[in-house]
Amino acid sequence: MSTLRFYAIKETLNRKPIKIDENERRSAIFGANVFNEDTMRQYLTKEAFVSVMDAMQNGSKIDRHVADHISTGMKEWAISKGATHYTHWFQPLTGTTAEKHDAFFEPIGNGRAIEKFGGGQLVQQEPDASSFPNGGIRNTFEARGYTAWDPTSPAFIYGTTLCIPTVFVAYTGEALDYKTPLLRALQAVDEAAVDVCKYFDKNVKKVNASLGWEQEYFLVDSALAASRPDIVLTGRTMLGHSPAKGQQLDDHYFGTIPTRAMQFMRDLETECMLLGIPAKTRHNEVAPNQFELAPVFDEANLAVDHNSLLMDLMHKVGERHNFKVLFHEKPYKGVNGSGKHNNWSLTTDTGINLFQPGKTPMSNLQFLTFFINAIKAVNDHEEIIRAAIASASNDHRLGANEAPPAIVSVFIGEQLTNVLSELQNVTNGKLSPEEKTDLKLNVVGKIPEILLDNTDRNRTSSFAFTGNKFEFRAVGSKANCANPMTVLNTIMARQLIDFKTEVDALIKKESLKKDEAIFNVLREYIKLSQNVLFEGNGYGEEWEIEAKRRGLSNHKTTPEALKAKISEKAIKLFEDLGVMNRVESEARYEIEMEDYVMRIQIEGRVLGDIARNHIVPVAVRYQNILIENVKGLKEIYGKDFKKFGQEQLNLIEDISEHIASINSDVTLMINERKIANKIGEIDKKADAYCNKVKPIFDDIRYHCDKLELLVDDEIWPLTKYRELLFTK
Repeated sequence: MSTLRFYAIKETLNRKPIKIDENERRSAIFGANVFNEDTMRQYLTKEAFVSVMDAMQNGSKIDRHVADHISTGMKEWAISKGATHYTHWFQPLTGTTAEKHDAFFEPIGNGRAIEKFGGGQLVQQEPDASSFPNGGIRNTFEARGYTAWDPTSPAFIYGTTLCIPTVFVAYTGEALDYKTPLLRALQAVDEAAVDVCKYFDKNVKKVNASLGWEQEYFLVDSALAASRPDIVLTGRTMLGHSPAKGQQLDDHYFGTIPTRAMQFMRDLETECMLLGIPAKTRHNEVAPNQFELAPVFDEANLAVDHNSLLMDLMHKVGERHNFKVLFHEKPYKGVNGSGKHNNWSLTTDTGINLFQPGKTPMSNLQFLTFFINAIKAVNDHEEIIRAAIASASNDHRLGANEAPPAIVSVFIGEQLTNVLSELQNVTNGKLSPEEKTDLKLNVVGKIPEILLDNTDRNRTSSFAFTGNKFEFRAVGSKANCANPMTVLNTIMARQLIDFKTEVDALIKKESLKKDEAIFNVLREYIKLSQNVLFEGNGYGEEWEIEAKRRGLSNHKTTPEALKAKISEKAIKLFEDLGVMNRVESEARYEIEMEDYVMRIQIEGRVLGDIARNHIVPVAVRYQNILIENVKGLKEIYGKDFKKFGQEQLNLIEDISEHIASINSDVTLMINERKIANKIGEIDKKADAYCNKVKPIFDDIRYHCDKLELLVDDEIWPLTKYRELLFTK
């Protein structure tokens, strides 16, 4: 292994940046490989074009005969771009994307063939679904699953394949993917938000949820990554002593981007442009060899698809540049992990961001309405929000110094906190003319000026208001954005429905004017949401004690957090809004718990293998070298050898102690794993892996990392942190 380590380092040092030619403006190539509106105008009949646009904008169904026209135009465009195959591109509950390629090629007899792609092949396919996670929704003999075209996300060409974004459902109709519940949640929040918007503007007919994700990631040379079995199999380093220099100087953050990384980024961004992914920002992150890519905001469903596509794209572009891209939330101990901040807002078809104040008191009252309802939604459903970002890998990141804690709180800044305090004192019932004037001029009217200076973004809050959006910072870098977006839009839809019901009741029963009723309801919401509002430091025992006093949950591990998904409250929430039925909710719980168990199981096996088959043999080998040295000293100095060999003797003893501890800990871990594997109930099995198996990882790592400091660097088998983090 040491030979492999030094070969990998040599390979890395000899790498030359790959030259990237960028001859065309990005605006000129943007969306060139996407079947977008401009392309559809060229390749579709008028009837087909109108049908697709109606489906995209209003969710209407496309007739099968029209689908034939669409598929013909789509095929001709794809072939003109060099495509030879098509696939239904979907997002099963594995956390990655899936595709099965079929050729346009179709034999017609007599040694002839044509390119064929009909409406039926566009609209629906039937992949073998037996090996995808299903959470008990169907048996293997009922393995059929259907993919159905999602026209709201445009088809695109990836390589030589036409990719058609689709939903994925079981033959019984239950969703087996991330996209289906997301689309249902987006429809629910659209309808609920439009109803509330009509208090302020009767012209609003549609509200879109928008998403701007920030993808953090690490780059490591592919040769260095291949020299580490833990990186190859788990995506993170399970061993490794921290280097003398880490991120403490903050010299990587926003620094000059290394040349090889820059060429990777340029290549990646060109691919993004062709696929219509609006990549905008790139920079160094805090940790060495950590970076970030962020796009322009987009409609949430499309943004989710873009992020899933991007992650796949990054792996493939990384291979061209001899990089392995690490999306694990905590690939290295002791340095910042990676998140995927989800910046979320709601926008009307009239062009208004509902989380941004306007120029009039009425538009600012609309802002306050959606702003306060969002806070109330988070307050009422914080456990479900926590469950939406739970994973084995994100557990390593949450609560560390660079990431929010497992406690969900909302940060809004001092100025907006003062605004809410004033609104909390609004008179119950009808407002006096003086109070109305004061509210409109001095409270609501001044919100735009307040927000100009509201730039303090609390980095310890999991859910922060940042001027015209909410930033959900607890989402992990590996996550599919659909999970948190489904939850946020569902709870917002539920909250807006309840809000409208209460306002209408006050108008009808109490004879209040519309704005008076709105102020009255918002006042109560502010009082009821105080627990989740927090402006202080989110780290440490002090906040944990305070959060417990407030009644906020603090689920530090995935098995704890996921239980909220199958609470009666959560199941009713999703069922009432048609986002997921009970079967779908319970299936997702089973799948995510099983995923947790399997990931910890894999990590345990990898760690045991490395510790016993790589670390211990090398430690013994070095110990033998020391023993030979001591023997030589004894031959030379006789009974006085200890005077010259005491340090070697101490090293031999230290190594023996660490070897003994490693072997006993690995045996203990294997035995605990065997016990856990015999447990039938998935929740108890996950708890066993979390509380019995996983804690032993730290003990094994401690002794292995101590050996790294003792054993001769020349024979140490694993590529070290200083090499992984600082080799450019």
